Amino acid sequence: MATKVKSLVPIVIPIHKKIATYFPQNCIKFSFAYGSGVFQQGGVKLDEKPMIDMIFAVDDSENFHIQNLRMNPNHYSFVQYLGHEFITAMQEKWPARVYFNTLIPLEEEGVVVKYGVVNQEDLMDDLYDWNYLYLSGRLHKPVKFIEPPVENMKTALKQNLSSALHAALIMLPEKFTLRNLFMQIADLSYNGDFRMIYGEDKNKVSNIVEQQIPEFCKLYCPLLETFHDVVHIPDREAPDKVCNQDTSPRTRMYHLFQLPKIPQKSLIKHWQFHVSWRRKDSEDVLKNMACDPDIGQILSNCLKMVVWKSSIRQSLKGLFTAGFKKSLQYSNKKITKMIKAREND
Repeated sequence: MATKVKSLVPIVIPIHKKIATYFPQNCIKFSFAYGSGVFQQGGVKLDEKPMIDMIFAVDDSENFHIQNLRMNPNHYSFVQYLGHEFITAMQEKWPARVYFNTLIPLEEEGVVVKYGVVNQEDLMDDLYDWNYLYLSGRLHKPVKFIEPPVENMKTALKQNLSSALHAALIMLPEKFTLRNLFMQIADLSYNGDFRMIYGEDKNKVSNIVEQQIPEFCKLYCPLLETFHDVVHIPDREAPDKVCNQDTSPRTRMYHLFQLPKIPQKSLIKHWQFHVSWRRKDSEDVLKNMACDPDIGQILSNCLKMVVWKSSIRQSLKGLFTAGFKKSLQYSNKKITKMIKAREND
């Protein structure tokens, strides 16, 4: 009888999986890592060690914070003394419904992390409706799953990507390239972010897209095949090849009807304020707006306001969740990076 020989090859656990073990894993239902600490981005030197950004979607935020305060009390600012109920309320009642702990050194792993906690129901609402276009906007771009999504979350993630395609196509002209498309999608959640005025690299969007075009293709090209009646992509392997889309009012109307609830409401408010105050059925308003040659810019402005509000409120919340000292450190790091990027232009 053959005896089993133990493998002498050590099991290598990915760094993101190892990091997740430092947190209450029984509460985490879905998690992902993102940003320059996960994917190579332009403007980041290869020898630099960027902070690793992570999001934990949990089934019970209060239970997560109870356990995490026991495991990692030093991750929290002074709010730890106000208790888990206050922390949970701050997370779930303040936009964008996510609580961040930042600049957390994990010396055993030799990394610094920033992690956000969100109730999975709040995350799904943002994915479907674009209430804040905050985490939903982050998930328009490539991420690395740590705890993979279950079926209902997979459906919400797919719907979020489809919504991004509809929005981007409304804003793009009849002829465009895949590179243009991915730039437009990546810009959805940055256009309007007040940090882009002072604090973020002005080339942030292009830095993300240029280094990750294959990952964007994996996300969006399968979905684009379902758009074949209105969009023609000649070669998904050639990001600079000219693509064509139908920009007729009928197709624009189709895209508008597929947008999430919040952008649709914003467009209807725009119509009522700028065009006609008379009450009209939402469907009729969108049909009329599909004929407006400026609909792409109007939609861009509506989304910009959603991003503007959520980015300001989330940043104000960060003053409490990170504390003044860490907020200053984080801001200085962003500003220094922005200045360096401008010097290299």
